[in-house]
Amino acid sequence: MIELYTAATPNGRKISIMLEETGLDYTVQVLNLGRDEQKQAGFLTLNPNGRIPVIVDRDNDDFVVIESGAILIYLADKTGQLLPRDEKPRSEVLQWLMFQMGNLGPMMGQANVFFRYFPEKIPAAISRYQHEGLRLLTVLDTRLAGRDYLCDEYSIADIANWCWAARHEWSGIDIDGLDNLKAWIERIAARPAVIRGEAIPQSLTTVEVKKAGEKMIVR
Repeated sequence: MIELYTAATPNGRKISIMLEETGLDYTVQVLNLGRDEQKQAGFLTLNPNGRIPVIVDRDNDDFVVIESGAILIYLADKTGQLLPRDEKPRSEVLQWLMFQMGNLGPMMGQANVFFRYFPEKIPAAISRYQHEGLRLLTVLDTRLAGRDYLCDEYSIADIANWCWAARHEWSGIDIDGLDNLKAWIERIAARPAVIRGEAIPQSLTTVEVKKAGEKMIVR
């Protein structure tokens, strides 16, 4: 059983989508980020950085994994799904995963902060991060020319990048003209496991999912 600590963020939803895609049994512990529950002592014993998501693999000596990209790799290796084993295709998937971790996520995250949350509107900061976010989304659009997925077959690279790219409007970024990207966003959004994973977490403190894809039992 995988124990997932998460919240309703792009990084958090990467993992619930991955768990739904792989069919692993898991439970969900929802943290209220507005109340800084991720900064409380109990959670900091799992992740000293005070960030979600975190998983605990109860079937592997309670092994703890932090950082969404590392969690995706761990779950892919655990199940043999969504990450090739051969050297070159594996590297290709990891390259595009790192593209999201090091580029798309941080830039769109900053766009969100300055466009949506920061108490003072700073036009130069908003413009800088929105323009960089658009540039990175254009890189994805170019990569997707003639491809259904970033690395030909659906992978953890698609999950990671999609969770951010699909929220471009929240960052105030217009993707008109990026037709490859738009089609890819729609293609992934239609996957049943993505639909289920996107619905987690709900606005509940604790949700137990007996098996991925089955009806949730709330307690």
